[in-house]
Amino acid sequence: MEIELKLLLAPQDAPRLRAHPLLAQTAQGAPQVLQMHDIYVDTPDLQLCRHHAGLRVRQVDGHWVQTLKAGGTVNGGLHSRHEWEGDVPGPQPDLAALESAIGRKQPVRALLRQDAVRDGLQPVFTTRIERTVWQLRTPQGDQIECVLDQGVIDSGTDGAARSVPVSEVELELKQGQASSLFDVALALLQDVPLQLGHMSKAERGYRLAVPQPLQAVKAQPLALDAAMSVEQVFLAIAGNCLEQVSGNQDGVAAGEDVESVHQMRVGLRRLRSALGMFKSLLVLPDALKGELDWLGGALGEARDWDVLAGNTLAQLDGEAQADAAALAQAAHAQARLKHQQAAQAVTSARYTACMLGVQRWLQARAWRDGCSMRQLRRLDARVSPFARATLRKDQRRLMKRGKRLLHATPQQRHQVRIAAKKTRYATEFFASLFAGRAVKPYVGRLSALQDELGWLNDVQVADRLLQQLPEVQAGQTDQSAQDGLRLHAAFVRGYLAARAQAQGADGRMHKAWRRFKAARLPA
Repeated sequence: MEIELKLLLAPQDAPRLRAHPLLAQTAQGAPQVLQMHDIYVDTPDLQLCRHHAGLRVRQVDGHWVQTLKAGGTVNGGLHSRHEWEGDVPGPQPDLAALESAIGRKQPVRALLRQDAVRDGLQPVFTTRIERTVWQLRTPQGDQIECVLDQGVIDSGTDGAARSVPVSEVELELKQGQASSLFDVALALLQDVPLQLGHMSKAERGYRLAVPQPLQAVKAQPLALDAAMSVEQVFLAIAGNCLEQVSGNQDGVAAGEDVESVHQMRVGLRRLRSALGMFKSLLVLPDALKGELDWLGGALGEARDWDVLAGNTLAQLDGEAQADAAALAQAAHAQARLKHQQAAQAVTSARYTACMLGVQRWLQARAWRDGCSMRQLRRLDARVSPFARATLRKDQRRLMKRGKRLLHATPQQRHQVRIAAKKTRYATEFFASLFAGRAVKPYVGRLSALQDELGWLNDVQVADRLLQQLPEVQAGQTDQSAQDGLRLHAAFVRGYLAARAQAQGADGRMHKAWRRFKAARLPA
């Protein structure tokens, strides 16, 4: 299993990396410089890519090496994947040699045996890279290969030549603790602007060969085992949340994708919810918690304006429709501004340091240093009792907050909504430990309750933003336009308040609450 951390840097910052004192202090000898030419192959319908595999043949210093990479995960720039390689006589891959190297239980082995793959491999894209390699040894004795790659990816499979530059750093763990990768990265980041890299060269090459829009990444189901310890489950949950966060980084960085912002924010909220679930056993350092709050704030502002412009105002009809249309244009403009600010946040060194810090904390299991013996025993215990206790506790909290739901203030409804969301996240985290026939209806009724409470929360957020809207447009519109916005905003605020009151009185929220109360807890 290959474990490496990928970081991107601007080409003009490469000299700063080469001159970094960390490399001089920890490198074992002079760096090695290699000229590499890679040929990535696949079938015409990209069967390898569709199965999350990549096969290349690389020419280095006059000899050829084939490499197959498949499976694995990407969390916060940390790539963990299976890798098999070996020498070949020329630029053609040798599938028989790969088969003999791959374990029988690896799904990719069966893929290589298919006739369509055996007979249909052809070049898809190529890379030409100058690679500088430092072999590092940390003071703790960990061995890390630090690689600086600069070059280009080329594709011309459809007759139209395309290329993208490559300028990146790869830190690959050769021996020792994975947390040392983050120590090195954080040290480099102090002097060299770096961003987390979530796409391999193969992924970038495929996107170049077959252009496709960035897709927002939703949370993937967790597959937990009752034999896992509480700590192992926490690491699995946190990794799953970080996959969702990091998977949407590029979409947010593009500056316009509404769903990427939403899904990145959901991933961050799931992570914070998971940290709350396990807080009796482990606590994220305050500095990192503050950075997650900062990131959540940047994403939250963009998301709030998106909901106002694209959902709340868009749903209004009748006598409010004209006023809503006048406000929507200004709200969309504000949403675009907040998207730009969110993009700046996720491409900043601050974001990189935040994600590296959280990953370092997870990889080192740093919480153990402050644990009591009792906490350590609970961390090492099997997860099922902890999961059942957590779900019971979350349900009790939700039931307590929901007792006065029908006559609750907006602030009290907000607390019920938060409790419902945390209960849903916890149930989804632990879902694979319980029977699906029990989990699905419970989560379904929680979702229905959340939908009712979510609309009412959207109204409260809309009220706050509509009050701000004329002021944030100051300088962009004249005084008469601002006065017009105030009049439109005042009318729509009143209209939304009336609709919210009517919704509370029409029984839908009451019905959703009664149905949830009757649901059976999966645990």
